[in-house]
Amino acid sequence: MENVTPQLPLHVSFFVPGVPAPGGSKKGFFNPKLNRVLMTPASKKTKPWMAQVSAFAMEAVQKGKGTVLTGAVLLWIEFRMPRPQNHFRTGQHEGELKPNAPHFCTKKPDLTKLVRSTEDACTGIVWGDDSQVVIQNVSKVYCDPGQTPGAQIGVYLL
Repeated sequence: MENVTPQLPLHVSFFVPGVPAPGGSKKGFFNPKLNRVLMTPASKKTKPWMAQVSAFAMEAVQKGKGTVLTGAVLLWIEFRMPRPQNHFRTGQHEGELKPNAPHFCTKKPDLTKLVRSTEDACTGIVWGDDSQVVIQNVSKVYCDPGQTPGAQIGVYLL
């Protein structure tokens, strides 16, 4: 990833392969042994996505400066979503994108919830708390042909 904000020092940059999953929605259940309600993500895809983000973040931080940030940061993320089959041509042009195939993904999950799960997964690894993210530059696009779904992430020091 090129430095998208060249005037700011890049702390860490990494790509997380996989289909990004939203965070935020929760469901609760009562645990009689603990005598309290436990909350879990409503989506079964959230925990695996967050584990994937955490693993790649940890590897990138260890290869880089090896420190958890304590100050304000800018978070840059490009979520790359898999394209539906109807974006592609058929017949002799099979596998090529249709000329009217959109670049931006306007389908669920919404961008805010994707950011939430990804920020939470970086907490304690890249930064101490996600409240340190004071500027966000995020987008949700469809993968180009041959591109892997996932998230390209950059964290810049402010």
